[in-house]
Amino acid sequence: MENRSEVNEFILTGLTDVPQLQVPLFIMFTFIYLTTLVGNLGIVALSSWDSHLHTPMYFFLSHLSLVDFGYSSAVTPKVMAGLLMRDKVISYSGCATQLFFFGAFATTESFLLASMAYDRHAAVCKPLYYTTTMTSTVCAFLASGAYICGFLTSSIVIGNVFSLSFCRSNIVHHFFCDIPPLLVLSCSDIQITELLVFITGSFAVFFPFLVIFTSYLLIFITILKIHSAEGRQKAFSTCVSHLTAVSIFFGTIMFVYLQPSSHHSIDSDKMVSVFYTIVIPMLNPLVYSLRNKEVKNAFNKAVSRQRLQLDLFFVTKKVI
Repeated sequence: MENRSEVNEFILTGLTDVPQLQVPLFIMFTFIYLTTLVGNLGIVALSSWDSHLHTPMYFFLSHLSLVDFGYSSAVTPKVMAGLLMRDKVISYSGCATQLFFFGAFATTESFLLASMAYDRHAAVCKPLYYTTTMTSTVCAFLASGAYICGFLTSSIVIGNVFSLSFCRSNIVHHFFCDIPPLLVLSCSDIQITELLVFITGSFAVFFPFLVIFTSYLLIFITILKIHSAEGRQKAFSTCVSHLTAVSIFFGTIMFVYLQPSSHHSIDSDKMVSVFYTIVIPMLNPLVYSLRNKEVKNAFNKAVSRQRLQLDLFFVTKKVI
């Protein structure tokens, strides 16, 4: 029987070998990760707590925030450990687990953004039928479909990648376990794996992008038919935050994967990978909270409520 792998651990080269940059990068990534954690879990908590946010838009937003937190957590803590303790070793199973959850959550985000585009299309193009179109059942179906597509796609790809034999080297020229640098280490025939990765990757990126593009094309056509400038601005403002998140997410992915192979370099790919694995999960809650009055109002009410509870606690303590 063929041994699946002669390697039982991998060594990640990390972001940099310059000692002077280790601590500053660790501090920066710690700040980014804490902001990601507070921002995304804060939106999940606000969406659950405030009844005014119990709408399809915030239902999808809370799941998007949960997914952002998930795929950031799959990568960032290991990067931070590598910078602080210079622990760049990752076990075989740890590498497979990291890549599985990163791929699953990233793919789920792609389909959630498509679901949110459909929601915005229903809100702008068919406002009278919005409540009957975007029912709780439809929202649950779309969200469940996004998770199923994400985890199923990741399971197929990761199962195929880690069925290969790795016997050339165990040094991964990246700061996390990603498919391209892992395939370079394989001494098996990787043509079928590369084809499978291309097909599943195209499905995970281009199908949601097609849904988003079609939805926004219909939205822009509808907006152009609105006669008043105020009405057009109001309709467009409902889409600005989502359109910003879509542009950042898909723009970065297309920049990485649609470049000719001759234009790729290890250092540039690492820098872009930092952006879409670590920075984007932090940006999404900022984009939605800064551009959205309802999120700000919910946050202010939550803060006011906590202050009131603290005041009552101290008053009661003094009376006792």
